[in-house]
Amino acid sequence: MKFGIVVFPGSNCDADCHHVVTHVLGCEAVALWHKETSLQGCDCVILPGGYSHADYLRCGAMAAFSPIMTAVKGHAAAGGLVFGICNGFQILTEAGLLPGVLMRNTSIRHICRDVTLRVNSNQTRFTRLFRAGEVLTMPIAHNEGNYFVERRQLVKLEEQGQILLRYCAPDGELTEDANPNGSLVAIAGIVNEQGNVCGMMPHPERCSEAIFGNRDGKKMFESML
Repeated sequence: MKFGIVVFPGSNCDADCHHVVTHVLGCEAVALWHKETSLQGCDCVILPGGYSHADYLRCGAMAAFSPIMTAVKGHAAAGGLVFGICNGFQILTEAGLLPGVLMRNTSIRHICRDVTLRVNSNQTRFTRLFRAGEVLTMPIAHNEGNYFVERRQLVKLEEQGQILLRYCAPDGELTEDANPNGSLVAIAGIVNEQGNVCGMMPHPERCSEAIFGNRDGKKMFESML
């Protein structure tokens, strides 16, 4: 499987994703500069975390209009895998590849810490190796992780199993205190209707090796394989 990792001005997790894909998974990976128009035959495109274009105007807003995104949209429409992490999730919503919007954290503060997540659906190409209801630990690092979508779309997400991950307490309970950013119904990650485009705020690439104390994120990448 060949991965393409898109690099925008301000991306800061592209090297982390490249390391996991190549050194941990043993797959091929190429960097795709945001001004390019070809995906170079990649099977999966990763939009990494960071602050594309310094979050000017709105997080992910400018990156959504980069030349590479035309190719990414075509790839997604053809059924190719697209994986957006943190800023990548924000870009996917701005580009219309995923529903909803990522707003400012309710605390009005940047949050950088480990959180616990509950696997809401394991019937996707991104979560198939997890158990439904399994509790994971992953780090977050964001200022705009407060996911919101209108009521009608939320019902659709729930009915179609598009909500992948929810913030939860260590015992798996969904509590207000366990929701770090105020996301609607504690949503931490979703997938599109076709099941090939995923966006999530936590960083699985930062917890894919034992040296970091946790390998829960590795299964996200292995699920795609």
